[in-house]
Amino acid sequence: MDKEFWPSPECEKKRYLEHNNDIYDPGYQNFLRPIVELILQKQKTSDLGLDYGAGPGPVVEYLLRQNGYAISLYDPFFHPYPERLQKKYDYIVLTEVVEHFHHPKEEFENLKALLNENGRLYILTHPYNDSINFEKWYYKNDQTHTFFYPKESFEWIKERFGFQSLTMNKRIFILER
Repeated sequence: MDKEFWPSPECEKKRYLEHNNDIYDPGYQNFLRPIVELILQKQKTSDLGLDYGAGPGPVVEYLLRQNGYAISLYDPFFHPYPERLQKKYDYIVLTEVVEHFHHPKEEFENLKALLNENGRLYILTHPYNDSINFEKWYYKNDQTHTFFYPKESFEWIKERFGFQSLTMNKRIFILER
C-alpha cells in the first residue's frame, strides 16, 4: 500500500479492536492451532518464545502455556513492552502480523536479530498468488494490511536476511536462523 494510504496508529488500534480475538473462542483457537502444533513439534518447553504482534486476544500464548511453554507477548498497541525487544528468543510467532508491516525490511532485520542461533520465525499469513483475483480478494480489504507476500517473497527474505532454511506449508512459513 502506498504510504499516503497507511492508517494512523489510532485507526489501526480501532480496527484491531474490531477483530473477534477471544482466546476462549474454539473457532479462533482452531484457526491458530496449525501453527501452535508446529511449535509443539519443533520447540522444547524450555525454549523462550515471543508472540510478536499478539493483539488483544493472545490465543497462541494461551494454547502454548496449556502445554507448558513459556512465551512472552509483544504488541505495540496491546502489549507495549519494549524491554522484550532487548532479549533473544528461540522462536518468534507472527500470526496475521507481517501484512501489517509498514517497513518490512527493518522488521525482518529486527526479528532476525531477536533470534538465538538456530531460532525460528513462525509466520502465518495469506500469501498472494496469480490465481487470486486481487479485486475480489478478501485479504486486501483490511485497511491495516499494507503489504502482501507471494511465496517467492519468503524465499527472497530467506536469502536477503541470511536465514538457513525456509519451510512453507500453505499459509505457514518457518524461517530458521
